[in-house]
Amino acid sequence: MTAKSAPRAKAGFLRQYGLSLTAIAILLLWLALYFVNDPQTHRGSYFGNAIADWTGVVVTVIATKYFYEVGSAESRQPDHGFRSRLMETLRDHSLSIFLGITGGGWTILYLKMDSEGKWGQVVGNIVSEWTQLLGLVLLTKRLIERKSKESKE
Repeated sequence: MTAKSAPRAKAGFLRQYGLSLTAIAILLLWLALYFVNDPQTHRGSYFGNAIADWTGVVVTVIATKYFYEVGSAESRQPDHGFRSRLMETLRDHSLSIFLGITGGGWTILYLKMDSEGKWGQVVGNIVSEWTQLLGLVLLTKRLIERKSKESKE
């Protein structure tokens, strides 16, 4: 005889968004530490790099929750189909489109900044991070890695 389990209560706000909120909090910590440190020191340089890395983490966590890339194991599955072929294509590549447009924005910002300035180095690292994210999304559409749960093997 099996005991009936009580119905699970809906997960609270912190449980539903804990990963996003924690990643954002860590990013804000790195920003605050970078503001008060000299980027010419090892510590300041580290905080600047951490900003770029954690910006990538935040966008990975949040963007893969809302955008989709057909053929990519990392993106979520779409909710429904569209009647319009254009809308279907935009949905099927929304993650790449999002990363491409925002990456273009970061690149434009970087090109207008002093690359050796305090924030120029950080934005340059963010451009690099965005390039890596977009590359990873595009590569995982076709390539596999043996024994990886994300691969289609």
